[in-house]
Amino acid sequence: MIRVALLLLLAAPAQADVLLAARTLRAGAQLGPGDIIFQPDPAPVGTASNPDDVIGLEARVTLYAGRPIPLASLGPPAMVERNQLVTLVFQQGGLLIRADGRALGRGAEGDAVRIMNLASRSTVSGTIVGPALVSVP
Repeated sequence: MIRVALLLLLAAPAQADVLLAARTLRAGAQLGPGDIIFQPDPAPVGTASNPDDVIGLEARVTLYAGRPIPLASLGPPAMVERNQLVTLVFQQGGLLIRADGRALGRGAEGDAVRIMNLASRSTVSGTIVGPALVSVP
């Protein structure tokens, strides 16, 4: 006689801690380990539950102390600040042109930003490719 044992595993809903802002963080502040606290409640949809997902990111809006941190309110830290001097780079084939400019907005890598060329005083749009470095088409 052969006996067959059946083990049935039921998946329980995952209970993740919700991350709360430890203090009020203004827009533009970069989140560090001391800026978050855990609360052992299920995380509402769209809010952070893993510290690795938020540490090092920048608050796009004010985050209030004791409230859950919405993931949509965070983004990569800005590499270019408004009024910062930047280098404009145009590259096509073997041609490389560099010029000095002043940022008219702020943004992170990959963001579009308007720049005033300091030599010609004309305004151009470009993409942030590094700290104080903007590529223009």
